[in-house]
Amino acid sequence: MIKIGLIVNPIAGMGGAVALKGTDGEYLDRARAMGAVPKCHERVASALSVLKDQDMRWITCSGPMGGDILRDLGFPHRALPGFGASTTGSDTVTAAEAMLKEDVDLLVFAGGDGTARDVASVVGQRLTVLGIPAGVKIHSAVFAKTPKLAGYAIREYVEGVRRETRPAEVMDIDEDLFRMGQVSARLFGYMNVPVSSRSMQAKKSGRHIDSSKVRLEEVAASVADLMERGTLYLLGSGSTVTAVSARLVMDGTLLGVDAVLDGCLVGKDLCERGLLDLIDRHDGDIKIVVSPIGGQGFIFGRGNQQFSPAVIRAVGKENIVVMATQDKMDDLFGRPLLVDTGDERLDEELCGYVSVFVGWNRKVMWFLSDS
Repeated sequence: MIKIGLIVNPIAGMGGAVALKGTDGEYLDRARAMGAVPKCHERVASALSVLKDQDMRWITCSGPMGGDILRDLGFPHRALPGFGASTTGSDTVTAAEAMLKEDVDLLVFAGGDGTARDVASVVGQRLTVLGIPAGVKIHSAVFAKTPKLAGYAIREYVEGVRRETRPAEVMDIDEDLFRMGQVSARLFGYMNVPVSSRSMQAKKSGRHIDSSKVRLEEVAASVADLMERGTLYLLGSGSTVTAVSARLVMDGTLLGVDAVLDGCLVGKDLCERGLLDLIDRHDGDIKIVVSPIGGQGFIFGRGNQQFSPAVIRAVGKENIVVMATQDKMDDLFGRPLLVDTGDERLDEELCGYVSVFVGWNRKVMWFLSDS
């Protein structure tokens, strides 16, 4: 019988909706003070929902690091003792060491890049691993595209359909620099993951930033030129959308969400609550402007969790503007754009063909998928 290890980072992703860009260190307390609530267990439950009929042995950590969720879902399991209600990165390291001793066939972990880094520091390429995306920062290629696809990848592994593995990059960034608008990403190593182009996400690519400055200015000028008076624009994170702020001669937030009305910045680095308040107060049209993550294709659910399901529903699918350089779209090699909002029904509603601004008054049609 296949032996599956499970490590859950219960605080993963809490800093996203409140615009803290992560929950490392003291930012966990700040996130809680701002009303952030844990969502990791929901994402783990989504992944495990497709495994109810599978015959496997689960080994996990006691309490919120795995035992609680498996108990609630009715999965038979063995919980390793010694893990309490309050957890830190050192607990993840301890859990990974225990999974090595248990010699699990597949190690599943839920969290973000920080969690992947902690697991990799112990496991390296000695185990096959699979990450359930649940954090704010998810640049590493060790994660599935969505929690549900993580579940299908686990299922295929258990059934013996897909046992081949490949080394995948573990990336992480400096959260303090990230909050100041600087992306300092480092490669921390590799872990072996199941080979599945359908389920596993690609590593984030930033190559387009340097290679297409002129094209970036062109697409930014096109989007800025089409902005209408009286319409509230919610500008997503990343260098592509920030180029619109630069075009409007505004000091936009590189890695946050800003609000623009009639060419003026009316909200900067907004959290989910701030966005909902602005939406409630505004009488006119509202649009969200986003750009896919290079190499991965996500427009929602990776680093911009401020655009929560509530915010997206309030604005409406028809009012989402997608922009990218042609280089960035070419980097996808025809793969679809992706969404992972945490609300599976909304993800399904967002699917379909969307127009993407790629130049001056030039668009391409691209398929948007939840898988």
